[in-house]
Amino acid sequence: MTTRTAVDVGRIVWHSLLTTDVERATTFYTGLFGWGIEVFMPGEMDYPMIASGGTQHGGFGPLDPATGAPPHWTAFVAVDDLDAALRRVRDAGGRVLGEVMDVPTVGRMAPVADPEGAVINAFQPEGGGSAPEGVFVWDEVYAGDTERAKGFYGTVFGWGAETSDMGPTGAYTVFTSASGRQVAGLMTPPQGVPPSWLTYVGTNDVDGTAQRATELGGRVLMPAIELPIGRFAVLQDPTGAAVGVFATAG
Repeated sequence: MTTRTAVDVGRIVWHSLLTTDVERATTFYTGLFGWGIEVFMPGEMDYPMIASGGTQHGGFGPLDPATGAPPHWTAFVAVDDLDAALRRVRDAGGRVLGEVMDVPTVGRMAPVADPEGAVINAFQPEGGGSAPEGVFVWDEVYAGDTERAKGFYGTVFGWGAETSDMGPTGAYTVFTSASGRQVAGLMTPPQGVPPSWLTYVGTNDVDGTAQRATELGGRVLMPAIELPIGRFAVLQDPTGAAVGVFATAG
């Protein structure tokens, strides 16, 4: 796993799929996106990492049944002081889930839930490096109370918020890091979708990717939609985790 620097504070720098069947999920995603796999700490952690373009972008981990959560992708936001970030989570009405995990040469991390229960990870990196790009292209959180969500993520990660009217789809907020970089989105959830985070993977062909997903045992949760900025769809892998796919316009 590539480590990060303070330059990336406030950015989403890693993604991990937590699933009940790591082998099945790995087979699905490598077949869908052509990813390679590199195992981190073989014989110890045995964590399969996504390799693409000579860089590691994320990985696959077993889901602890005790959490009661369904399989899901989860993102990691870089912070400069994990303990301080966890205090801000509690002060802002969120929860720290489980114990802090310390991975040698990588960093310290802990999952946290926002006031409505959407889960993301705070990650204090160790060492140097830069955030990988080119595979995971966006993350967005669904929240019933978007104003409260803006306050929570602003307090915890220092994110700014820029909200625009997207017409029929309603208001959409883009979170920005302290440097002004766009890092994630926020919107009210579609009907039937609980407060949660959704991760998007880049593709050149949204429709072709959706078709291939069904051939590999997944299914389409939301058919392709065209926006001025691009085209996207939401899929579900064979273990039950949702993932978005996105192609930039033009």
